[in-house]
Amino acid sequence: MKEMAVRLKRGEDLKERMEDICLTNGIDTAVVLSGVGCVYQAKIRLAGGESFYENKENYEIVSLTGTISKGHAHVHISLADISGKAIGGHLCKGCMIDTTCELVLGILEEYESKRVYDPDTGYDEIEFEKVR
Repeated sequence: MKEMAVRLKRGEDLKERMEDICLTNGIDTAVVLSGVGCVYQAKIRLAGGESFYENKENYEIVSLTGTISKGHAHVHISLADISGKAIGGHLCKGCMIDTTCELVLGILEEYESKRVYDPDTGYDEIEFEKVR
């Protein structure tokens, strides 16, 4: 596994930027090893997949984990507000970086991935294949 470290800057969309990093660098399959920083706007899909949390306040990123395959990020995030109260869920486009986000990706060179529709979940789910 190779690693890639990138600093995201104010005004960048966290999810869009992660997907773009992989696409522009020819990365097929990656995992989020670490992500720390802050956002000034949050947008996450909550458990159950039907409701969203959106808010334009300052949050610290306290956890960031997930996979990126073929430029599609499946990432979960936990955010803490000014009082320390945390909320988390599925990262959506619209979660905007404030001062910084230090992102470290693990590039899974021995794996390829594809998205396959799963009728049980209703989503295109990732399938990994070890190729090396």
